[in-house]
Amino acid sequence: MTKKIRVVVVDDSALVRSLLAEIINRQADMECVGTANDPLVAREMIRELNPDVITLDIEMPKMDGIEFLGRLMRLRPMPVVMISTLTERGAEVTMRALELGAVDFVAKPRIGLVDGINDLASQIVDKVRVAAQAHVRRSVIPSTGVSKVSVPASAAPHNLPIGRISTEKLICIGASTGGTEAIKEILTRMPADSPGIVITQHMPPGFTTSFAARLDSLCQIAVKEASHGERVLPGHAYIAPGGKQFRIDKSGANYVCMVEDGETVNRHKPSVEVLFKSAAKVVGRNAFGIMLTGMGNDGAKAMKEMRDCGSYNYVQDEASCVVFGMPREAILHGAADEVLPLIAIAPALLTRLSAGSDRHRV
Repeated sequence: MTKKIRVVVVDDSALVRSLLAEIINRQADMECVGTANDPLVAREMIRELNPDVITLDIEMPKMDGIEFLGRLMRLRPMPVVMISTLTERGAEVTMRALELGAVDFVAKPRIGLVDGINDLASQIVDKVRVAAQAHVRRSVIPSTGVSKVSVPASAAPHNLPIGRISTEKLICIGASTGGTEAIKEILTRMPADSPGIVITQHMPPGFTTSFAARLDSLCQIAVKEASHGERVLPGHAYIAPGGKQFRIDKSGANYVCMVEDGETVNRHKPSVEVLFKSAAKVVGRNAFGIMLTGMGNDGAKAMKEMRDCGSYNYVQDEASCVVFGMPREAILHGAADEVLPLIAIAPALLTRLSAGSDRHRV
């Protein structure tokens, strides 16, 4: 018999603890082995029960979830799924939780809690399953952010002259679980004259605005949530809005963002498949594709289409992924030109861009 995923639920609401425990215990492959109403109780429970995954509320008494998460990821790294609220502050704090090492998050509703959480049941258990497989690393992230004018040396972009080709090239990035930090690693290394960058990160509505703002404060390039019909500019990165499909089109010589309320694709909205398929059609050999950490196969087929149309594609290697699903599928589909550790992708891309060669492959 397959070993069940052992879960500890940490939440100050007795109702939420009960609902989450019931949802988890309905699954044949997981069990809730304990619930805690505050981080101090949770700390002892984790020591005693040694769970595979914990779900963690952000706002709790005695010690908030962010402080507890920071301590946990420094001292005893383990897979954590955050339980966030659908508020602006909730979104900002959730971004901080992902920086600290949380694998993923679930956005719980502010009203209609019982129905809302039950409606999220399949999402919750899917994320617990993914978290149980995740490669979790000890947190070494400082408590304060970095200003836009002070990029850390480890993330400093190469000083390479690529501006002359910035308007015709386009960098396309797809990611899911673990992707927020992976995207940050790429973007903080990009110089101000880099080509335009378009990004699909699986994320629900209400969180991509905070994600983009956080990245904008850290990068030399400008980072924003994409708006329908806006021109893609060099030195800018555009993130697909949560709950919308995002693709690229062309107006004259310019690339433009197309943000639409389309159908889900591969169970996702936004979907990497949608963005990459449009890049294959519209950008062709002027595209660079990057597939980062994530569960599932979203974008793998379209990334192969990009490569068939002349793009040069980078795929994150297994050792540096939080979850190797999407990169693995891209490799299996023959979509990768290079498979690299996360920290090597931006330098390799910048070196290729600085060469300015129209011949992507040697």
